[in-house]
Amino acid sequence: MLNKALPSRWYEALTLCQQQGRAHVLATIVAVNGSAPRELQAKMVITEDACSDTLGGGGLEFDVIAYARQLINGELPSAEPEDDKTTDTQIAKSGKSGKPKVGRRSAVLTKHYPLGAKLGQCCGGSVTVMFECFYQTPVLSLLVFGAGHVAQAMITICAQLSCQVHWVDSRADIFAQSNNKLPAHIRSHVSDDPTEFIATHAQGRYVVIMTHDHALDFELVRHALDFGNNDVNTDAKKFAIPYIGCIGSKTKAARFQARLRQRGYDEQTINRLIMPIGLDIGGKQPMAVAVSIMAQVLADYNQHS
Repeated sequence: MLNKALPSRWYEALTLCQQQGRAHVLATIVAVNGSAPRELQAKMVITEDACSDTLGGGGLEFDVIAYARQLINGELPSAEPEDDKTTDTQIAKSGKSGKPKVGRRSAVLTKHYPLGAKLGQCCGGSVTVMFECFYQTPVLSLLVFGAGHVAQAMITICAQLSCQVHWVDSRADIFAQSNNKLPAHIRSHVSDDPTEFIATHAQGRYVVIMTHDHALDFELVRHALDFGNNDVNTDAKKFAIPYIGCIGSKTKAARFQARLRQRGYDEQTINRLIMPIGLDIGGKQPMAVAVSIMAQVLADYNQHS
């Protein structure tokens, strides 16, 4: 469940919303004429149930918040007073004229606000506010097993992305070196039995397996392939874990496939396992392998989200 509260500064709130895939609007003052409560480029972040930072309070901010939440809900007033000058500046192929119908899609709009009697503010000037709308999408979530060199390089990449990561290994000493450097959207877990995390954390997540133990890798693969098999809904079973990848050579992959067949897994199930993991971009350095893995994960995520 998402924490509804937002940090007090807009840039921290923006990062949090994007990491969580939370629908939000970034409101920015892009033009100031005469006296105004805030300066050019002042910003605030608005969600359907919280706000961060301020554009100066009063009637201006009240209207900005209300308007932003209309956009989040896919609404836009069908008729605006002429002095509001609402404009959709999103580049779109549309043959229709008149006021835009936003709907629930990413968009950039501007709205002009005279700060006179209409808004009850005595500044006497006017401002133009730009609304950048970001709608909720399924956030990229990963369940990463293993904390070796490749995994550490991959976590370095994830630290710069909008995603949520649960990182699991049995070696507490490795996490002790990196925990202080991890951003809030990456959580490490020490477990003597990492397979337990398949049952509790795998739903809807990209599962990436790269431990130091081949036997453990196989058990994690087997648990991931079994996840959701009791669900009678075929589509639910298919998308319970959208991606199962395991690091290793072609020889290791062939051995895993043979062992899975011996245990009665059919070819359709075995083919869900991506092994060797990653795109074939060349290079065996840990960062090169991590880049190939994340490129494959992001390509799949962006295709299906």
